[in-house]
Amino acid sequence: MTILHYFRWAFAVTVLGLMLTLWLGWTYSGTIAGTLSFFMIGLVLAILEISLSFDNAIVNANKLQTMTPIWRQRFLTWGILIAVFGMRIVFPLLIVVIAARIGPIEAVRLAAREPAEYARIIGDAHLSIAAFGGAFLMMVALSYFVDEGKEVDWIAALERNMRRFGSIRGMEIAFVLAVMLGFATALPDQDAGRFLFASSAGLLTFLAVDMLGHVLDKSDAAGTVAKGGLGAFLYLEVLDASFSFDGVIGAFALTQNLFLIAIGLGIGAMYVRSMTIMLVERQTLAEFRYLEHGAFWSILVLSIIMFLQTIWHVSEIITGSLGAGFILMAFISSVLYRRSEVES
Repeated sequence: MTILHYFRWAFAVTVLGLMLTLWLGWTYSGTIAGTLSFFMIGLVLAILEISLSFDNAIVNANKLQTMTPIWRQRFLTWGILIAVFGMRIVFPLLIVVIAARIGPIEAVRLAAREPAEYARIIGDAHLSIAAFGGAFLMMVALSYFVDEGKEVDWIAALERNMRRFGSIRGMEIAFVLAVMLGFATALPDQDAGRFLFASSAGLLTFLAVDMLGHVLDKSDAAGTVAKGGLGAFLYLEVLDASFSFDGVIGAFALTQNLFLIAIGLGIGAMYVRSMTIMLVERQTLAEFRYLEHGAFWSILVLSIIMFLQTIWHVSEIITGSLGAGFILMAFISSVLYRRSEVES
């Protein structure tokens, strides 16, 4: 099966999505220049989402390999609907509903008629979003590295020492709490409380999903909700949501139009799905020894950047470049390892 086969639906959604950006641009501006501007912004948003999501696809593929076939298919169908419509449309609306204390219909009206005010409300919620996502993603990364059962090391000097801490119960939780307290002390007093509440919610969400997965795994060892079932599905959905925070917030730096953001990021989400399916079916993670390591290093860096964004603005270009850089280096290291194995 060729690589193009895996991306056929992503290409179809790209064409449809870009046609919608042209229609949206003409509807809002009524000019050719405005229409082309909407088209270019939609294209840039799609590229931004793809560049930020390589690590998401790799982690998804790793988890999907352990899931039962039926739950794997459910994630690739229901999961993508939740990812596209939930995180790219409903989530930004929900932020405004909660922050402005208005109804969902009023939030849609605000997005359509007063995009500047809508973007301002989203921006005001950025600290809480970054704190939640930073804590959740840091736990995801550390749970991978701080593990006695981990056998392969890429950046050996660091990963070997991190693996040894796996024998200390709750080590990764303590580390994340220490990071949270450190950033809370650096923030102004009026922001510290919101930061601690949101980051604690992110930490508790990870622990709750992880606990639920273990409970479900043990509750039905025979089958219907066995290992790799509902627990893994929920884990991947929360993980995808945390990955999406950065892209959704960063998109408002390019445009304040919610519908244009949804189209651009929706196109990018389809490529994440296609990459995930390709990685699973072609067993790419097994072929490239260190690719998974690069993805989790990328997640760790992203979590640190999200915490930093509560104090300073960090460009999405830097975020995307660092994430892609780790994955590229891991890919090169994997190729070199395979060559050395063949030669020996």
